[in-house]
Amino acid sequence: MPYCTQQNLIDRFGAAELIQRTDRTGTGAIDTAVLNEAIADADAEIDGYLTAYPLPLTTIPANLERMACDIARYYLYDDGMIEQVKTRYDNAISYLKLVAKGVISIAPDASGTVAAPSSNSVEFQSNRSVFGRE
Repeated sequence: MPYCTQQNLIDRFGAAELIQRTDRTGTGAIDTAVLNEAIADADAEIDGYLTAYPLPLTTIPANLERMACDIARYYLYDDGMIEQVKTRYDNAISYLKLVAKGVISIAPDASGTVAAPSSNSVEFQSNRSVFGRE
């Protein structure tokens, strides 16, 4: 499940901007292949920071969806970058770095639950001692 969808991007940034950033052949429509590539790139980048969480996430928290939109938008601006797009991308990456360090966790989803980070650690347990001093 992607962290954001084409509709999420349209809702946040408008169809006109997405047409401008994806329509490389002059059709006057959103090129879904170009847009889906930016979404996939954003997902891959986010997954790199969420290594402590069981992936894929079953539900996407709203703040993670927003960050995915900002990151995907950043990838659509491969040329002609504007300051607002870069700032929003940098903010998303800063947040994800804190998540990766374990300083903060990803926010709860709409139901109020948070995916628990996996410990990614090994735990050993031994049996009781067979011999003792007595």
